[in-house]
Amino acid sequence: MDSPSRPSVIIVGAGISGIAAAKVLAENGIEDLVILEASDRVGGRIRKESFGGVSVELGAGWIAGVGGPQPNPVWELGVQFGLRTCFSDYSNARYNIYDRSGNIIPSGIAADSYKKAVDSAIEKLRKLEEEEATAYGDDHSNNIKNNETKPPSTPETPIELAIDFILHDFEMAEVEPISTYVDFGEREYFVADERGYDYLLYKMAEEFLFTSKGRILDNRLKLNKVVRELQYSKSGVTVKTEDGCVYETNYVILSVSIGVLQSDLLAFNPPLPGWKVQAIDKCDVMVYTKIFLKFPYKFWPSGPEKEFFIYAHERRGYYTFWQHMENAYPGSNILVVTLTNGESKRVEAQLDEETLREAMAALRDMFGSNIPDAIDILVPRWWNNRFQRGSYSNYPIISNHKVFHDIKAPVGRIFFTGEHTSERFNGYVHGGYLAGIDTSKALLEEMRKEKESQTLLLEPLLALTGPLTMSKPETVSNIHKCDIPTQLYLSGKLGIPEAIL
Repeated sequence: MDSPSRPSVIIVGAGISGIAAAKVLAENGIEDLVILEASDRVGGRIRKESFGGVSVELGAGWIAGVGGPQPNPVWELGVQFGLRTCFSDYSNARYNIYDRSGNIIPSGIAADSYKKAVDSAIEKLRKLEEEEATAYGDDHSNNIKNNETKPPSTPETPIELAIDFILHDFEMAEVEPISTYVDFGEREYFVADERGYDYLLYKMAEEFLFTSKGRILDNRLKLNKVVRELQYSKSGVTVKTEDGCVYETNYVILSVSIGVLQSDLLAFNPPLPGWKVQAIDKCDVMVYTKIFLKFPYKFWPSGPEKEFFIYAHERRGYYTFWQHMENAYPGSNILVVTLTNGESKRVEAQLDEETLREAMAALRDMFGSNIPDAIDILVPRWWNNRFQRGSYSNYPIISNHKVFHDIKAPVGRIFFTGEHTSERFNGYVHGGYLAGIDTSKALLEEMRKEKESQTLLLEPLLALTGPLTMSKPETVSNIHKCDIPTQLYLSGKLGIPEAIL
């Protein structure tokens, strides 16, 4: 299908939120839409790559929240389209902790250290609650102060640092009870499908975009379109891309990451209001890096309950959490180590050869000096990717509802979506999926109200004048600006009006 000259809606970003939003709009009769994607593919932070003879997930890799009272919508999509997954059991990882001499920490010591870390995290949460309550003058603060609490302990030993990393970095630090587990269940499944996790997005897109032989050929999806400016007014939005194209639309759904919103990639004209900027800045960005290592043969334990193991180092988060891929791809001889935040950014800035040297040193601490060298390495760079600027949102453990409301709230004709707009499921794939649906429904309601308002205004006028027809100049003004030579656009002769609020 050809792209409309002036679409009703432009969706910026073809990740799971953007595709879900577009699908709902199309199902409700809004087919004159356009999706602008900065990269050369659909998927956003769901991205596969061929490595070591198999398909590995560089970004989101699990379907979290399965087996609960409600069906997880992403799990249902996976079942519908036959996505291959493997159950992940993290429960024994704490008993597979290696010190730098290659010894496994005794289970009793590991259990005590884990309990100490959990107790410390609880005490830290109570302290944060007290500070929050005091700041807002909450009467509940008196009850908190009256309870005897000990100050949270600071992790110091390698095992304490490793467990603290697992609790707070590998899995997101969330306030109990965790909404995903309460609603959808506590089981997590690792995606191990050669077609990739993003196969779900292509199957979703097939329902409203023209495809052939697994490829999207619909002109309403435009790849390699880097949006750099949104100029918005009461009458519509002008979208400008890096290659000089200009699109005019009635509404925009902005499905970019919180990291992109915090960066200087995208300009708003007029600038976003202060309350919006403040809310965006309050949300942290988590950088989550899975480094893949391919070996000529397997040298690590891979029996039951051995999928995950931990390296206890004096530096917190230093090549701490490991996973073998034998359950997902038997015989693949691939290990994955997860880094986060500061370590992720450090590794992104150095050569892969240095990262390989560091990772091999950690493995030789655990398994001895005679293990083979890795024959290949793959290091994603989510932080330095200007179209992502991180892996997912990470709100403060204690966060008030106003922050979520302000991040999600539309500004004029620009609607915001993405996992960061989901108060209950931020940071999860299903959070992004549900956010896209919610945002499109909110936009449909806004469009319905606008149509009713226009009808009420036009009825008296039509009774007096008869049917209205569009004048020729108005028709010409709706020409797709990307169809006009770039030189003409850049010369400023088109007379595009500035946004007026």
